[in-house]
Amino acid sequence: MENWLPIFVAAPLGMAFLNLLVTKVFRHVSSYLTMAVVIFLLWLSIRFFGEQPFYYAMGGWMPPLGITLVWDSLSQLLVLIVSIITLAVTLFALPYMQQYTAQSKFYSLYLLMIAGMYGVILTGDFFNLFVFLEIASLASYALVAFGVEAEELEASFKYLVLGGVSSTIILLGIALLYSATGTLNMADMAGILAQGGPKNLIFFIFALFIMGFGLKSAMVPFHAWLPDAHPSAPAPISAMLSGLIIKALGIYCVARIFFIILGIVPIVKTVLMVLGGLSMVIGVFLAVGQWDFKRLLAYHSISQMGYVMVGIGLATPLGILGGLFHLLNHAVFKSLLFLCSGAFEYSTGTRQLKQLGGLMKKMPWTGTSCSIAALSISGIPPFNGFWSKLIIIIALLQAEYYLLGAVTVFVSFMTLISFVKVQKYSLFGSLPKKFQDIKEVPVLMVTGMVILALLCVGLGLLYPFYGQAILESARNLMVEPYQYLQYAMP
Repeated sequence: MENWLPIFVAAPLGMAFLNLLVTKVFRHVSSYLTMAVVIFLLWLSIRFFGEQPFYYAMGGWMPPLGITLVWDSLSQLLVLIVSIITLAVTLFALPYMQQYTAQSKFYSLYLLMIAGMYGVILTGDFFNLFVFLEIASLASYALVAFGVEAEELEASFKYLVLGGVSSTIILLGIALLYSATGTLNMADMAGILAQGGPKNLIFFIFALFIMGFGLKSAMVPFHAWLPDAHPSAPAPISAMLSGLIIKALGIYCVARIFFIILGIVPIVKTVLMVLGGLSMVIGVFLAVGQWDFKRLLAYHSISQMGYVMVGIGLATPLGILGGLFHLLNHAVFKSLLFLCSGAFEYSTGTRQLKQLGGLMKKMPWTGTSCSIAALSISGIPPFNGFWSKLIIIIALLQAEYYLLGAVTVFVSFMTLISFVKVQKYSLFGSLPKKFQDIKEVPVLMVTGMVILALLCVGLGLLYPFYGQAILESARNLMVEPYQYLQYAMP
């Protein structure tokens, strides 16, 4: 396995450049090359899931001087999530992106974004964390603007500016950590800080990272870029941004750095829970009044990430488990919802809910998938979203955060109201005359949506069978971070 680990980054990164060369001769193979890489990486992530943790020293240079990639329970979980969602989104993109020109450039940027996410998840040092974070971010800026319409260019520019601010803040935090510890290797840094460090400086670094990664994950009040960027991007990119990017570049980095490297402290836990609570409430209230389907989903991304942040910020074993479970669930049902919105727009030419209606009759596969995702995000049993929300609520009550627990239940109720509106105006009611001749989207788009819909059901019904194997080992690493030093250093 050690020798296979760099392939997660090298395969999509290499294919991103090879794709541009091959398509000079064979113009229509970029989608097939991308699909081959995505399937291969999914096979790798499943094949080696559950392996004992280890590190890979690039070029044989041992840590802390050399560059390392680390395969532990937390990175395994995120790699598996990225691989599954990427497969479904890529299947959807194959026919969907045929309505755009320059597809070879799209798939190269798409592969760069995937490589950046894998790199952020697997890297064992802060320098390459920043490098891969920038690779994924720059690719996503370009992909948001891929349609080159005025709305898309404006959204991409806002995303670029705020993303640049975020990256600058993160880089400053990394520089200060290096000045305090003299190393960039995460395991080495964790060992040094465990022996004691300059507390005031560490608190300042915490504040920088909260702002920097808060922007990447679009937490309130750092969320201004997301409601424009997600609706403006092509549907497959909206699904990747909401389903994966804000997690891999935001929430995952918070979990890795705050808990495993720096060591979580009470004041930071409180800040994370406050930001999570604000994101839940503000995001859902902004979503309820939206009539643009994708913009409504964008605000719900802010709200649902609040659940994850509250669970992780609680820092109890049950709270962290609920946060990680909701991170997994949100990746599935929110990616599915964005794909469904893209399918509706693909067939009808609009994403305005008031202009839709009765689509369940003409698009039964898409409509059923959308209903399953809506029930999942609303926390209706037995779908996956119910169980992760329930775990977070129980964890809050056990920790005697009764008010925040009540707020969590209220936000879930408001989410249900929002998606009842979606169902009413898009799937049911009378079909407008102008849509009498529409039909279901192509089979590959349906396949991508059905995969995610089945996961929404399966993750809910089968949690007792897979929960311990997939989630609890990652939870244990965050609760007992000293384990990281045992396998990430020689």
